[in-house]
Amino acid sequence: MLICCWSSKGGAGTTVVASALAVTLARAAPGGAVLADLAGDVPTVFGLPCEPATPGLAGWLAAGVDVPADGLARLEVPVRSGLTVLPRGHGPITPARLEVLAGLLAADPRPVVVDAGVVPSRAQNASADAAGEAALVFASCATHSLLVLRACFLALRRAVTSPVRPSGVVLVAEEGRALSEIDVEDALGVPVKARVRVTAEVARVVDAGVLAARLPRTLQRDLRHAA
Repeated sequence: MLICCWSSKGGAGTTVVASALAVTLARAAPGGAVLADLAGDVPTVFGLPCEPATPGLAGWLAAGVDVPADGLARLEVPVRSGLTVLPRGHGPITPARLEVLAGLLAADPRPVVVDAGVVPSRAQNASADAAGEAALVFASCATHSLLVLRACFLALRRAVTSPVRPSGVVLVAEEGRALSEIDVEDALGVPVKARVRVTAEVARVVDAGVLAARLPRTLQRDLRHAA
C-alpha cells in the first residue's frame, strides 16, 4: 500500500500528517511501515540528523540503473520499532526514475507513506522543478492520494486547480476558519477522510522532534480513517 501525502500550498502540515500516519501504521502493521521523505522535512519532526548517513532517495534516483537490487533497503534509517525512514538525501531529484521508485515502494509488503510536498498547479506545471514533478508523480500513482489542506480559501482555490485528483482530503482544522468539511467536499468532489485538529500538544511534540515516540492520542485518533 502506497500512501502519498501532498499539498497544493506550502505550510499545510503535510510532513506532520505523513509522519503521524506512518507512526500509526507502524504500530498496527505486523511488518511495520516505511516513511519516504521526498520533501526533506521529516528529520526535524523525528529528531533525526539533518545530514543523513546515506545518499537518500536523491542519491538512489541519481544512480540510475547502476543502483544495486537492495539499494533502497540500504537507505532505510530506523526511527523506532517497526518504523524506518527513507531520507531525501542531498542534491536535486532526478526525474527519470521516479515511476520506477514509485513502483518499488508500492510493491513493498509494508505500508509506505510518502511525504511528497507540494504538487504544482496546472498553471505552474510547465515550469515545475524536479521536486514538484516528484510530488506530481507520487500523488498521481499512489494507492491512497491524500491532499493535506488547511481550511482556507486560498489553499482550496489552489487545490481546485491541481492537476491531481486526490482520493481523499486530510483537513487541518484551525479556529477562526469559515470553510467547513462540506464546503471542501463540494469544491473538490472527494471526501474528507480525516479532520486533524491543531493543538498545543501536537505543536510541542513536533517542535521537540519527538513525534515518533510521543504521538498524541488526539492526532492518532484524528488519522485513524485517513487510509
